[in-house]
Amino acid sequence: MNIASYAPLAVVLPFLGAAIAFLLIRHSRTQRAVSISTLSITLILELFLLQNAAVHGATAVFIGGWMPPFGITLVVDQFSALMLVISTAVSLAVLIYATGQGIADGDEDGPISIFHPTYLILVAGVSNAFMSGDLFNLYVGFEILLTASYVLMTLGGTTPRIRAGVTYVVVSVVSSMLFLIAIGMIYAATGTINLADLAVKLGEIDPSTQMMLHLMLLVAFGIKAAVFPLSFWLPDSYPTAPAPVTAVFAGLLTKVGVYAMVRTETLLFPGDRINTLLMVVAILTMLVGILGALAQADIKRMLSFTLVSHIGFMIFGLAISTVVGLSAAVFYVAHHITVQTSLFLVTGLIERRGGTANMDRLGGLAKLSPVLGVLFFIPAMNLAGIPPFSGFLGKLGILQAGVELGSPIAYVAVAASVLTSLLTLLAIARVWNRAFWRRPEDALHPDPVLLATNADGSAVHSTRPPANGSASTESASESSDESSDEATGDSTEPVAGRQPANVLPRTMVGPTMGLVGLGVLLTLLAGPLFEISDNAAQNMLDRTDYIEAVLGEGSAP
Repeated sequence: MNIASYAPLAVVLPFLGAAIAFLLIRHSRTQRAVSISTLSITLILELFLLQNAAVHGATAVFIGGWMPPFGITLVVDQFSALMLVISTAVSLAVLIYATGQGIADGDEDGPISIFHPTYLILVAGVSNAFMSGDLFNLYVGFEILLTASYVLMTLGGTTPRIRAGVTYVVVSVVSSMLFLIAIGMIYAATGTINLADLAVKLGEIDPSTQMMLHLMLLVAFGIKAAVFPLSFWLPDSYPTAPAPVTAVFAGLLTKVGVYAMVRTETLLFPGDRINTLLMVVAILTMLVGILGALAQADIKRMLSFTLVSHIGFMIFGLAISTVVGLSAAVFYVAHHITVQTSLFLVTGLIERRGGTANMDRLGGLAKLSPVLGVLFFIPAMNLAGIPPFSGFLGKLGILQAGVELGSPIAYVAVAASVLTSLLTLLAIARVWNRAFWRRPEDALHPDPVLLATNADGSAVHSTRPPANGSASTESASESSDESSDEATGDSTEPVAGRQPANVLPRTMVGPTMGLVGLGVLLTLLAGPLFEISDNAAQNMLDRTDYIEAVLGEGSAP
């Protein structure tokens, strides 16, 4: 039996794990073991799916034996399989980080153990979206992950999280309504919502109707992907959540929107009818996002704006609409999921170690915690596109494709890409210079209730809870592993003589190291990854492999 026939397990296993984790809500240790084991098994399965897609091409699975276009179809090709592997690997690292944070904060038996089942449901929704072979199942995947994200964003019930959650919910509902209306109109026009069937039938309808449906889907996915001017909601929503939740949101949720844009643009609406519009959107997304990042003092908000900015690189690669451009965009999506998530996890460690994520209140972290400095420096340089990291390779591929295209708007986009990369380096350098490199005494006075000073000058902790909070509860405990100091190279000297001298637990540093290492591994394996990306781009632009996997040989137009 073909391994692709087990593809539904990539969705079923997280759902099953979520059900078991919910039943074990009063047994936190077992619950954590079930959650981590579930994602580990799912990741192994998806690695086999990626290998199978590389060898055999696209494969379709018909749920319940219902043949298209009537039943639910899951399709695994090299693009979707690569997204499955990267997303689950990142989700596993974040889950281990969140578990370690909960243990370090002493909330093993905390009251918000709903985190683990909700998190697994989020992963199931992401996986379902990546494999969906019809528009309505893609809509269901979006709603599953969005429903879970509502819960995760508002964990703890603090006022800022509830306020951000309301904005996030309203924007997501509007996007989902637009998507659902577009699905209804597409079904009315063609009589089908199966992606492969639509690839054949959409070309038969009136061009003006095609354009209207095309733009409706583009707007709906653009909101989810946070492209300008539809990205206003993201910088105010993501930073308020706990560090692990912010990390997985930043890494995955917008990329599901990008995936939907890539899939529909190449499969349903081939050609270059709106490529100029996409390039304009890409240019504005890059520039507005990075200018917003430069204006931020809080590291999490700065990273949220860079997240928006670098979505523009992916849209630029899509707009070029060549094998080289699309291949580089696919590679860059995989790179950005990993690196952006890594940076948000490191920011959680910075917030824990220094008591704040505000650059103006930090100083001397490179001396205080050398390991933390390394963990920030590597993904930061990767995000900025410094050679030889994967960020440089992905950007270089996109720039090469833009130059080869040779149109005036492509040259403008190339210039905007180079400027955005330079400004990203500037934004990252500001964080490094202020938080890590400058002398502690040059930092602004932090919140005085976080730490007081004894008469002998030694630091004492206040009873105020950590700034970052826990992924699974709002515990006020600041306990951590006694062995963490040696493991992370931390000094007990407080930053600026006043900030909390919290040591970093191994249970949080370990998964962060693993994810940073995965970002480096993407560089070392750039050759095979670009081969996968090239094949995925070729097949997406050709469309034949996908359509015939679903509808049978000879069905492609």
